Parts: sequence; C-alpha cells; structure tokens
Amino acid sequence: MSLATPSASRRRYRVVQWATGALGRSAIRGVLERDDMELAGAWVHDPAKAGADAGTLAGRGPAGVAATGDLGEILDLEADCVLYAASPRPDRFAELETICALLASGKNLISLTGLVYPRAHGPLFVNELEQACKRGGASVHGSGVSHGFMADVMPLVLSRLSRRITHVYARECTDFARHPSRRLVHDLLGFGKDEETYLRALRRSRATMRALFSESLHLVAAGLGVDLDEIDVDADHRLAGADLTTAAGPIPRGTVAADRWTFNGIAAGRPVITVEIVHKADAARMPDEWGRPGYSLRVDGRPPLTLSAGEEWVCDAISAASAHALNSVPAVCGAAPGIRTYLDLPMISGRMHL
Repeated sequence: MSLATPSASRRRYRVVQWATGALGRSAIRGVLERDDMELAGAWVHDPAKAGADAGTLAGRGPAGVAATGDLGEILDLEADCVLYAASPRPDRFAELETICALLASGKNLISLTGLVYPRAHGPLFVNELEQACKRGGASVHGSGVSHGFMADVMPLVLSRLSRRITHVYARECTDFARHPSRRLVHDLLGFGKDEETYLRALRRSRATMRALFSESLHLVAAGLGVDLDEIDVDADHRLAGADLTTAAGPIPRGTVAADRWTFNGIAAGRPVITVEIVHKADAARMPDEWGRPGYSLRVDGRPPLTLSAGEEWVCDAISAASAHALNSVPAVCGAAPGIRTYLDLPMISGRMHL
C-alpha cells in the first residue's frame, strides 16, 4: 500500500450517482458540496423517481440534473466517474454486465457495496472487469466503511506496527435503531421477520454476506502475503424480547432483532484472519451479548496490537461511507486502467475545508 499522496489538482470531476437509497443520497449531497466535483447524472431503481431532480431526491435544492432509470442515458453521459451504490446481490455476476457496460463507456467506477477485492470471485470475474476497463480506459475500485475500511484497510494499517503476525481480528457491532433504510434493515438483514421466515431466507443472506466479506478477507490476506485456502462462515441470530421502534419501522416482539456473522479465513489448516460483524436493531434495548456498538481490531504478532472504539468514533456510517468514496475519486480517475484496490492506490485522505 503506497504512502504517496496524489498531487493536488484543481480538476473538476463529473460524477454520476448510481442508485439513490440512503447511501446514494448522501453521496449526491457530498458531490454538491465539493468545489472539485459536479453532478453529471443519477440513475434510479424506482420508476417513480425517474425525472425527479437529483438534488431534490437527496434532500437539497434542485441541482439541475434529472434522474433516470435508463442505462443507455447514463452510458451516453460525459462523466469521469460513477459512484455505484446498488444494493448488493448474492451473485456478484448478476450485476457484472451493468458494471462492465459503465466501465466500457469510459467511466471510472467506485463501488460502495463491494468490489474491494474482485479477485475473491475468481479469474472469470476478474477477466470480465479487466476487459471492460481496457475497452473504456477506466478503473474500478471498491470502497465503504464496514467492508472497504474497518474490516480490511484498518487491519492492514495496524499491521504495519507488528512483525511475525499470526492472526488478524476485526469486529464491528452496528446499532440500526436510527438507520432509515427499510430495504436494508427489514429486507436485507431480515429484522422484523419471524424466525421461520428468517431461516428460510438465510441461505440467500449467507451468499450475500459471503460475497461481500470474502473480498475483505482476501484483501487483508493479499496485503499480508498469505493465500487463503477457504473461508468459513458462521451465522447466529437473536429475537426481540419486546416491541422495538426503529427509524426503518417497527420490530415486533419475538421477531429477529440481531445477528452475528463470523468469517474465518483459513490458511495452513487454521484461521489466520477473522472478521466478526454484529447487527442490532436497537442496541439500547437489547442485551449486551455480542458486545456494544463499536469497533475492535487486534493483530497477534510482535508486538501484539489492539485498537478499540465505541460507536461514536463513526457516528454516521452512511455519511462516512459516501465520504470515503468521494475522497477516492481523484486517485481512481488518475490511476492506470484496470482493477485498483487499496493495495494499488496511493493513500487516500479527506479534504480540509477552510
């Protein structure tokens, strides 16, 4: 991971926002606030949003950019970069055609929902991306917070202070009480579902989570010079002991209100990288089992290293994820065409506001 800093530039980047959920709307607000970026377009999944002003969709004044649900209109735009915030799918190949079309049209792409290490999905997936990048002279990069920073970038940063490393552990516990996205909290996480319904959907959820976090484990492994033999995934859940009220809607008593995912990267017959992800519908009204909201990192080596922080360390994960992607735009647009992970790019920093 290079420590070189990108050279300062007053270039103005034309940015397209793909999908306008909570994460996409935050990214639009970020683009509108920056003097080195302008909003070139916005793609929406919901037909009811098509034609609406993107700035209005993001809770700001009109930006003069009409949202569209037509891929062709986005491909025809003159733009430097697409911020891709579509909901993650269990099969990464399902969205590959769209991503490759965007890249082949000459637009760099930063994903906020995966692609932090595309090589985790095998040579066919990598080849499709690389060929699209070659056709368009573009780069593709994955960003984020949970995957894209805490589970992968931060462990690699911490590991710089240790030698003879034997194990790396990263844990995140997130409180979703104030998260506004019903699609994420109820549909993707499955909170508010009865246990039988939740378990029936667990196979699909397991595939989605594996697709996302296998990338993080493989990125850390690559940074530490290790080849993983396999990734073991374990899932557990808990039911609400009382009716819970969240920003995304009610969680009735007796329905699923918390889960814990544990991912172990196996090499030489033992776990060498562990990522634990805990989701709670309302941490203040649930037992402290699985820990309080926050982050923990541990590197077992010489010396051993530990870093812990409460949830206040990142008080708004949505805003942080969109900021991470926006701050990556200059580096990604300036990179050579192809897949560009955090192992390839210079150190990415924010911008001072004076």
